[in-house]
Amino acid sequence: LTGSITYIAVVVSAVSLSGELDLRGKLAATMVIIWCSRLGLFLFTRISKDGEDRRFREIKINPLRFLGAWTLQALWVILTAACAIAIITTREQKEVDVFLIVGALMWVTGFGIEVVADAQKRAFRKDPANQGKFIQSGLWAWSQHPNYFGEIALWTGVLIMAIPILHGGAWLCVISPLFVFLLLTRVSGIPMLDEHAKQKWGDDPDYLSYVERTSKLLVRPPRR
Repeated sequence: LTGSITYIAVVVSAVSLSGELDLRGKLAATMVIIWCSRLGLFLFTRISKDGEDRRFREIKINPLRFLGAWTLQALWVILTAACAIAIITTREQKEVDVFLIVGALMWVTGFGIEVVADAQKRAFRKDPANQGKFIQSGLWAWSQHPNYFGEIALWTGVLIMAIPILHGGAWLCVISPLFVFLLLTRVSGIPMLDEHAKQKWGDDPDYLSYVERTSKLLVRPPRR
């Protein structure tokens, strides 16, 4: 919730300081607010019902690791939203172009994948018959982490939208999707979840078969 509120505060501040926005700026601001509101409410609801994220249990009792997590959240907000902030605060007014159209479509696609994947996993966990099992249906049959793929795709879409207004040092904004990719694939996402899955189902032939035939991140048909 703190992260979501921070995103909204940053975007609202950027909008208030930027004067009249063109369509690109309005879309970028709306996209960030929709995304962070949906994700924040989804995670808060899940934690309220299921208890805290297991990855947080050890972090919160260690002051240094807790400080690291808090600092990482600050970096998460500013680096992830970098392209959107660049679009909102630019003084250049750009007409609708191919970058805006392609980027917006990519954002919608990524956002849709993330939302559907989260909903499918939530429904799977609610079914008592799936107690102790791992999900391998729906989008999860096409990717082991489809929600993370959607997350990376939507921020890449925002970068594509920003390309026409990036000049000089503003190109540093490309760090946005790169940061999201590294965070999810190397730090707090896939490595931790995969390690937990191996501990839980590492000797299960069905799980080993699922891992073998299913893409780690990219959403694509499973291998034969």
